[in-house]
Amino acid sequence: MTKLLTDYLGMDVASMTTNDWLGVFFSVAVFIGMVYVYVMVFRPANKEKFESQSGMALDDEDHINAGDKR
Repeated sequence: MTKLLTDYLGMDVASMTTNDWLGVFFSVAVFIGMVYVYVMVFRPANKEKFESQSGMALDDEDHINAGDKR
């Protein structure tokens, strides 16, 4: 694995700090999370579930009681 990182990507793994490794970890985690969300959203089997909630952001029939107005 380190041969791939050093030869192909040109990374100096030995000189990477903790912040560098955290950045790599979080970047890969966000990438995997976004791929999961895209697969979940664009999967035809989930279309009915998402279509039933398509107007949720614009639904204002339920009044929110914010207390007494002064």
